[in-house]
Amino acid sequence: MPSAPPATASSFHPPLRADARRNREKLIEVATAAFAESGVEASLEEIARRAGVGIGTLYRHFPTREHLVEVIYRRELEALAAAATELGVKHPSDIALEEWMRRFVGYIAAKRGMASSLKILMDSNASLFAEGSGILRSAADGLLKAAAQEGTIRNDIDTTDLLHALSSIYSLPSSPEWRDRSNRLIGLLMDGLRRK
Repeated sequence: MPSAPPATASSFHPPLRADARRNREKLIEVATAAFAESGVEASLEEIARRAGVGIGTLYRHFPTREHLVEVIYRRELEALAAAATELGVKHPSDIALEEWMRRFVGYIAAKRGMASSLKILMDSNASLFAEGSGILRSAADGLLKAAAQEGTIRNDIDTTDLLHALSSIYSLPSSPEWRDRSNRLIGLLMDGLRRK
């Protein structure tokens, strides 16, 4: 008689009810905006209030602040990777690359707000960041290669160069003009990439 499959963590957690799933999604959406605006020290009570739930509901879904940050980090990363495919289908390759880089600015904005918690996560879960780096590299690589093959951008820039240039935006000082300045830098970067 075959033995039963081993129990996994997911076998102990039934799927979320529709209302619980909506609450969880709303908490993630509100927390993402709050962390981007106010940093990771944004009040969890305020996040729960804005999401229209009690603090107990927040803690049922996210037992710690770092757990919430990790979920948001993964969500932002997955959205950025999915955007590369979506933009590549909808736009000419150089436009797709530029639009993806602009979305990267939004990703960086969320990361800046979560920097201290991400540092804690990095120390305890290095594989999360290695996986994230691979996902970003793959997304950027596909867009960069497509544009170079079409001849709309130079072919002497590799993915590492592009990601280093984009990552430098992270180090810009925080200010009310941060996003506008970042988008101007994307424009400069694209001017340098495009064939004249």
